[in-house]
Amino acid sequence: MKCKKIGLARTAALMAVFFLTTTQAFAGDFKLGIVVTAMSSETHARTAHAAEETARKLGWDVTILDSQANVQKIVSNLENLAQAKVNAILVCMGKPVETEAGLAAVSKAGTPMISVMSGTSPHVMFDITVNEYEVGAEAALYLLGQLNYQGHILTQRYESHVGTRIRGKILDVVLAENLAVKVIGSHTMAKTKSWREDVRKGMEALLLQNQGKFQGIWASFDAQAFIIDDLLQAQGHKKGDIVMVSIDGGQETFRRIRDPNSLLTASVFIPFEAMGKKAVELMDQIVNKGDKKEELVTGPYLFLDALMIDKYNAPPEGEWPKM
Repeated sequence: MKCKKIGLARTAALMAVFFLTTTQAFAGDFKLGIVVTAMSSETHARTAHAAEETARKLGWDVTILDSQANVQKIVSNLENLAQAKVNAILVCMGKPVETEAGLAAVSKAGTPMISVMSGTSPHVMFDITVNEYEVGAEAALYLLGQLNYQGHILTQRYESHVGTRIRGKILDVVLAENLAVKVIGSHTMAKTKSWREDVRKGMEALLLQNQGKFQGIWASFDAQAFIIDDLLQAQGHKKGDIVMVSIDGGQETFRRIRDPNSLLTASVFIPFEAMGKKAVELMDQIVNKGDKKEELVTGPYLFLDALMIDKYNAPPEGEWPKM
């Protein structure tokens, strides 16, 4: 009887080792392709790296392709991954309308796709994002509240991305109902690789033209706000002189909000890391574990929460907001 028990124990142990080895081998065979619009963008990189880290913990092989803000390169990256027969693709900050051909090629190859902050597409299972209408309202109403709903503002916009475009449209809706606040100058960022220089030149001209005439600034995303902040500091403005509100969040954003010399007042924090992680987790559930997409995500979007950050809740250096 004792020998039989030992034999059974050994068999069970061998089966456990076999199961673990088989599972690890399967995980190691799973290939994830991540197509990023521009790794030079902090938010794009944060999303991609979070997804990569999560996937590697699952034992997946991960390939990140940087499209360098080039639509044709996004298309070719998608097509190349489809031809390479990866098991799944994650698109970070994609452009589904402009890259329809690439997405269609992936769909035809039968490769499952999830996107982050990209907008919807019939070729993608779903897009993980925040509610941009809510985010836009948060930023607009915070700015107007700080101005006591009166005064003049400047705006820095970007129309070539669905999220930033929605934010701007919501600002317009809020302003249409609060006529004591007026936009006296606006610059729209060009869709170029040298967008930072475009923002710098455009806003520098607006700041000089409207010197002493505005009390607030609205920027469609934080990297624009950083450039404007540097310009304001160079012109001698002090914290509290102007209310500046933006959207995205991140360590540099939090640093500036805490910095007594910075003019950045507040930003709506978007959890990019959580989005990248969630995308991989859901891909694993759907593709590897057989869960139905409809049971996990209703409709073409999965919304995560955003959070307004200002001096009262900006996290300490190296830490992240408590959601």
